[in-house]
Amino acid sequence: MMNPFNRRRFLKGAGVAIALPLMESHPVLRGASKPKKPVKRFVCLSNNYGIYAKNWFAKEAGRGYEMPETLKPLERHREDMTLFSNLDHGNTGGHQGVPVLLSGVRPHLAGNYSEGNISLDQKMAEHVGAQTRFPSMTVRVNESNLVSFTRTGVQVPALDLRQTYRALFLEDSKEAKGKQAQKYKLHGSILDVVLEEANSLRGKLGRQDQHKFEEYLDSVRTLEQKIVQQEPWLERPKPTTDLQEPPQGKGTEADLKAMVELIALAIETDSTRAITLSSGFANGDFGLAGGYHGFSHHGEREKEVAALKLIENNKMRQMAHLLDLLKAKADPVNGGTLLDHTMVMFGCGMATGPHSTKNLPLLVAGGGFQHGESKIYPEEKGQRVPATNLLLSMLQNFGVEADRFGPSTGTLTGFEWKA
Repeated sequence: MMNPFNRRRFLKGAGVAIALPLMESHPVLRGASKPKKPVKRFVCLSNNYGIYAKNWFAKEAGRGYEMPETLKPLERHREDMTLFSNLDHGNTGGHQGVPVLLSGVRPHLAGNYSEGNISLDQKMAEHVGAQTRFPSMTVRVNESNLVSFTRTGVQVPALDLRQTYRALFLEDSKEAKGKQAQKYKLHGSILDVVLEEANSLRGKLGRQDQHKFEEYLDSVRTLEQKIVQQEPWLERPKPTTDLQEPPQGKGTEADLKAMVELIALAIETDSTRAITLSSGFANGDFGLAGGYHGFSHHGEREKEVAALKLIENNKMRQMAHLLDLLKAKADPVNGGTLLDHTMVMFGCGMATGPHSTKNLPLLVAGGGFQHGESKIYPEEKGQRVPATNLLLSMLQNFGVEADRFGPSTGTLTGFEWKA
């Protein structure tokens, strides 16, 4: 009898184990037992131009801090969130800091790290594997999403509002599924040949070529892993929803609200457990004429600062809406609410529009962390705490066994979570 757990069902490659999806016969789905560890999720909300800093950071540490003006829409979630000050990646370079948010590693320095510049969401996606239809989802509203990178340095493409809804809830036709199945089969056969030829070539390369060759093999293995993850889901029905496909292009506020509602549904239906969203601004919205980038170079001018306040207030209102949605839904796997087991992070890789990458605007809500505080870390050079320590804490909370992430020096002191 053929073993059903063959190489096409379970792979170990590039240090990653690819798990099978939950089947109907799985004991968890039959109610026989619960996971030994909580199922955790992660959502990152971001933009590419930073935040108007004077309205973001708390002046006091501890529980009794005054909520900054930009964050006031989150006041009702005070006990479920933590605000951080003086965390960053130690980088310079303005817009070059944007893609570093979730890795701490600038792309051109990725070769100095064993996992390259893999972003936090993609590291989590590797951990989830095929347990969900989408190991991760990278989405956008009025902006490019520049923060998600695979371990081979490939930027993950982002879906817009319409594409996100269709990916989550619209079934492909039988013909489309058949073509995709043939494509998986063809790609699998090609990869088999490529890996066989590569293994025969390995011993013939000089030392200088070995590193580039291993990078190439990692890319091949990554593609193979994606096929293994996606193939079992081809014939499994997508979840259903009463929500109609949201119209796209109805303005920044409407589009962002619709996207966070899709994110909440993606979490609720366990379609994915790692989501990144970058959002921007469309000229004319909120009665403003201009672009987000131009407003971010405000020079403390009243008109530009007022525009940033409107744009960023909307971002926080939509984040508060997402937290409302997650808090209102029971978690059928872990107990409690979805927010109890979903880490929701807001952050930017470039701190402010004038190209500062120091003291990143960062906050985290939910996920079982001990919240309710403003945490102000040392500002002095030589005492600063890397923002990757926060990322490592979130990675461990997610269930990944790791003692380092990028240039981290440990987990974040004073930011504990429930196991």
